[in-house]
Amino acid sequence: MFETLGFETLTPRSASVLLGTSLGLAFGVLAFLSRFCLRRGLVGTASERHSALTTWLLALAVAVIGTQAAVWAGWINFAEHRFLAPDLPLVEILLGGVMFGVGMVLTRGCLSRLTVLAATGNLRALVVLGVAALTALATLKGAIAPLRLGLEDMTVAAPPLPTWLAIAPVVAVAGMLARHRPTLGQLTLGALIGALVPLAWVGTGLVLQDEFDPITFESLAFTAPWADSLFWTVAASAVSGNFGTGLIGGVLAGALLTALLTRQFAWQSFESAGQMGQYLTGGALMGMGGVFAGGCTVGAGMSGLSTLSFAAFVALGSIVLGALAADRLLTRRLNRQSNVGSVAPSATPATPPAA
Repeated sequence: MFETLGFETLTPRSASVLLGTSLGLAFGVLAFLSRFCLRRGLVGTASERHSALTTWLLALAVAVIGTQAAVWAGWINFAEHRFLAPDLPLVEILLGGVMFGVGMVLTRGCLSRLTVLAATGNLRALVVLGVAALTALATLKGAIAPLRLGLEDMTVAAPPLPTWLAIAPVVAVAGMLARHRPTLGQLTLGALIGALVPLAWVGTGLVLQDEFDPITFESLAFTAPWADSLFWTVAASAVSGNFGTGLIGGVLAGALLTALLTRQFAWQSFESAGQMGQYLTGGALMGMGGVFAGGCTVGAGMSGLSTLSFAAFVALGSIVLGALAADRLLTRRLNRQSNVGSVAPSATPATPPAA
C-alpha cells in the first residue's frame, strides 16, 4: 500500500521509524499518567492491584478486539507471522516467561514501566534497561545465541486458539468493573493504550508495506526494540533505525515531557550495593527471558495475545507464574529478616523501594 501514498523521499523503513516514534510518544504519555504496569496488578500493594489490573486488562481487551477487527476487515493477516508458527518451542517459552516474571519482580517493574520511569530521572530503571538491552542483544546475536538456538529446536505442535477467545479479556474486564469501580480517567487511559496495538499492526502490516521494500510486520514491544536501540546507538553508521528504535525513543520523549509538565521529574538512584545487585540480576533475567519467551508483558502479552497466538498465551501465563512465585519467595525472605531484626538489628532494609 505504501507505494500508492505518493511519497518520493520517504522510504517504508524511515516511515516506520516515524510511526514507531508517534506511537511511542502516545504510549509514554498514557503509561506515565496511568502508571501502566502488569506487575503492579499482580503483586503490587493491595490498594493498587485492582485498579492496575483493571487498566491492564482493559488495554488488552481493546488490543485484541481492535486487532481481530482489522483481521476480519481483511487489512492484516497473521498466517505467516512468528506468533502463529506451527512449531512451538515450548521449553524455551516457558523458561523465558518464568525468567522474565522473576526479573520484573526483582526490579519492581516490567520493561515498559522501567522505560517510562527512566525518562523521569529514575537511574535504577535506566541501569536495569541497559543490562536488559545488552543481555537481550547477546541472546539474539551474541554469546547466548547458541543456547537460544538449541532451545528453539525443542518444539511441539502449536494448537490454534479459537476466535471466540477474543472476548475473554472483555469478560474479565466486565468482572473487574462489577467488583471494583475504576475512575473514568483510568478506563480512558487503558482503552487508549490498548488502541495503540492495532494501530501499529495496521501501520506496519498494511499502510507501510511495499513489496519492493518490505518492513517487519510488528506492534508494540520492548525486549527486541531495546536490543535494536542499543545496537543502533553504537553502530548507527552501519545499521539504520526501525519501528522498534522509534518506539523506544518516542516512549522516552513522551514520558519525559509529561514528567516535566506535571513537575514529577526527580533523580533517584540505588540505596545500597545489595539493592543494585538485585536490580542487575532482574535486568539480566528480563533481557534473556524476554527473548526466550518471544516478548515482554507488552510484546508477548498485549501484542501477542491480540493475534490469538497460543505461544503468546503460554508466554504471558509463564510470566505471571514467575512473578507470583518470585513475589512469594521475596515476601518469605523479608518476613524472616523481620523476625531476626526483632531480636537483633539488621543492616538490610525491610522492603526495597519501588522503581
